[in-house]
Amino acid sequence: MTTVITGADGLARCPWGAGPPDYLAYHDEEWGRPVRDDQGLYERLCLEAFQSGLSWLTILRKREGFRAAFCGFDPEKVAAFGTDDVERLLADASIVRNRAKIEAAIGNARAALDLPGGLAATAWRHADPDAPARADTADVPAFTDGSKALAKELKRHGFRFVGPTTAYALMQACGLVDDHLIGCHRRGAHH
Repeated sequence: MTTVITGADGLARCPWGAGPPDYLAYHDEEWGRPVRDDQGLYERLCLEAFQSGLSWLTILRKREGFRAAFCGFDPEKVAAFGTDDVERLLADASIVRNRAKIEAAIGNARAALDLPGGLAATAWRHADPDAPARADTADVPAFTDGSKALAKELKRHGFRFVGPTTAYALMQACGLVDDHLIGCHRRGAHH
């Protein structure tokens, strides 16, 4: 059973948020807070896709490098990237150098610009404010019907590296669901 952990500061947190300082700051200041703009959602979508197969800590520690390399995750700027940019990114040690993921990030920027209503509106149509509160990390799903539907809709519009699990991680990170555990000081604090 993995439930909330009380930190040295006396605050109860989801167990993953009680680890390294990078995780604590991300847990307390960002994860689960509503992100309602296209650029913010595009950034999170890219980072979740780059994380696939890696530790989230690796992504957090490279986040500023990603922001610099991808023009602050401005979809219009990234959509204009060409072959030279792909080669530049493959040589950039401040990010995760994976050709398929880099090309997906560029393709996803183009898809985001073509998305009717925008990325934020599309994602928020799949929000689940009534998702059940969970007391144990073992009860938090890897994906839901909502994340399957979001992934399917994004794929239909040309997005890549967005399966149901990545879509659910995006939903958790951007406040479309509140998966802070029961007892966590951040649960319900975002709405």
